[in-house]
Amino acid sequence: MSTLVRIVLAIILGYLLGSVPPGYLFGRLFGVDVRQHGSGRTGGTNVWRAAGLTPAILTVLSDGLKGILTVLIARHFLGGEWAAALAGATAVFGHNWSCFLNFHGGAGGITTGGVILTLNWRIGIFVALLAILMLYLTHYASVGTMTVGVGTLIVALIGYLLGWPWVPLPHVVYGALASVWIIASLLPNIKRLLHGEERRITLW
Repeated sequence: MSTLVRIVLAIILGYLLGSVPPGYLFGRLFGVDVRQHGSGRTGGTNVWRAAGLTPAILTVLSDGLKGILTVLIARHFLGGEWAAALAGATAVFGHNWSCFLNFHGGAGGITTGGVILTLNWRIGIFVALLAILMLYLTHYASVGTMTVGVGTLIVALIGYLLGWPWVPLPHVVYGALASVWIIASLLPNIKRLLHGEERRITLW
């Protein structure tokens, strides 16, 4: 199988797996169409606000799991970090613009985290802790989500430029693409943040 074929298959695999919408499905299971509430997204935060804590927890776990599975399947059947990284990036894209929901979806933070934890656990753990800290300090889910994407890019880029052997170029490219997908999805939230109108999480 040629490299080009592997990459094309990785992109298709990532997009289709990423497009599976657990938040929408769990919301429906609990009698709610989350697209009709709040931000209209299918991520854990909006599922929590629209349908409750239990479907939100199930959504978060499932969104992370599909990122993990995407990388594992791409690595096993297609081989190489380029296939794994591009499959992961398109999984985030699919999560945000699902072909099963008329190209609507979530913001991609949890799926991005699942992908990077599987691609590169060192970066993944650091970024996860950083995102949790930012979420705790700001109480904004959107800030935590952006931290996952941008943090992945920054840490991977620094590692690559410093020659860390466990940070190959595909991981940097993944971070760049995931950041673009997340920021594009969160443009309305960014505008609300700038105007002081973003809704906070009030768990603590």
